[in-house]
Order: sequence, then structure tokens, then C-alpha cells
Amino acid sequence: MSSKGKKILLATLTALALLATFFASPVAQPESYHHFADTRRICGVPNFLNVFTNLPFVIIGAIGLYAAAKMPARDGIRLTYLVLFFGVILTGFGSAYYHWQPNNDTLVWDRIPMTIVFMALLSLTIMEVWSARLGFAILLPLVTIGIGSVWWWHFTEMKGKGDLRLYLLVQFYPVIFIPLLLWLFHRPGLKMIIHTLVWVVVWYVVAKIFEQFDASIYRCLPISGHSLKHLAAAISTWYFVLLFKQNAKSRAGHGQQINTRGEHPNGHSSSSSRL
Repeated sequence: MSSKGKKILLATLTALALLATFFASPVAQPESYHHFADTRRICGVPNFLNVFTNLPFVIIGAIGLYAAAKMPARDGIRLTYLVLFFGVILTGFGSAYYHWQPNNDTLVWDRIPMTIVFMALLSLTIMEVWSARLGFAILLPLVTIGIGSVWWWHFTEMKGKGDLRLYLLVQFYPVIFIPLLLWLFHRPGLKMIIHTLVWVVVWYVVAKIFEQFDASIYRCLPISGHSLKHLAAAISTWYFVLLFKQNAKSRAGHGQQINTRGEHPNGHSSSSSRL
């Protein structure tokens, strides 16, 4: 498939997803959503394991944020990684806050950080695999849409007609779009990046499976499916750190080639690689 054909396919898929979301019936928040299997209070903390299992997000996000902050390049890749890792840290705090007292109001602060992660990851994947300029240009609009999807749900919920459609699009569309993007733009030089991004998606899917079988798992194990979901999702975010390290290593090697040859291997000047 030609490059133009790939772009048309992705644009068409995105347009169809938006149309399907717009014409679908509003999706309400199930009343049972806040009912989790493991509600044990330990050390005075309600829903202890569902709260405590968010700690890995904070740790992994902090590791990634520190590494990205030390990155010397002042460009779109660095900023996008900073947004991504900051979103991971906020996810840990937001989810812990929600699980301390599960309700629609606290759920807002659980979902907003996740949309930042979803949208930053989508932007980053486009930057790494397709077009650095395009990926960075849509970072702010994507994050704005993600946060807006949560506020829209909460606004409609307060009006008595909760509508999750846009939030569901923000949450699940990247799971479809990213693997397709990796397949369409696969090339030998992206092998390690693609491998890492695939594991990001795989562990996220595992997390969603654990979430669906929250009570069933808790009947068999001393930990619930939702707590395992947090751990699986945290493993997914660890691959963000690995992705960053691969990017930094690639840039270091690229910079060495520029210094020794005075130009990029493809013949372009060094300034053309920056956003």
C-alpha cells in the first residue's frame, strides 16, 4: 500500500469512529460500576488493595519523568514524554483517590489522568512511527479532547443523562489505531519501538480482562481482578520508560553519526530532525 493510501485508510477509520460515536445512542454509567469485589479495610484504609495497587503508577511515572527531564533535546518528543509520564503519575494519585471513596465525583479525577496518558501515547506513537511534526501538532488537541470527554460525561451525569460515548472513544480507539499504525508503517528501523508498543497494548488488554473478572478472580485468589488490573496496567506503563530509553539511545547514536559525518545518514542536515 502506498504512503498516500495508508494515510487515507487511517483518516477514513478515524472519521468512521467519530461518526459511529456521534450517531450511537448515549451510553450511561452503570450504577454497579462503583461496586468492587474487594472492599477490605486495612490499616484504616478502605478498599485497601484497590488503593495501594496504584503506587506502581506513581513510581514508574516518576522514573520516566526524571529521565525525560534530563533529556537535553528541547523538542516535541521530549515534551510529549514529559506529558505522558506526568499523566502516569496523576493516574496513580487519581485512581487511589477514587478507590478511597468510589463515586462519580471522585471518578472524574481517576479518568482525567488516564485520558492524558491515552492521548499522549497516541501522539507519541504517531511521532515515533509516522510523522514527528504531525504527532506533536495534535498533542494539545488530543489531550484537550481527552479531558473534555470526562468533563462532558460528568456534566451529562449531573443532568441525569450520563453520556460516556466520547470517553469510550478516547479510551478504546487508541487500542485499535496504534496496532494498525504499527502494522502500516512497519520498517526494520522501527523493530524495537514497535515491539515495545505492542507490549504496551498487550498489557493494557490484559488489564481490561482482569477488570471484567473482578469478582470471579477474588473468589479464587486473595486479590481481586480490579487490583490485578492496576498492576497489569502499571506494567504497561513501564514499557513507556523502555520506549523512552530506546528513543534516547537511538538519538545518541544518531547524534554521533551527525558529529562524525556532518550530516544524517539520509543526507539531510542535522537541523531537519528537530520539530
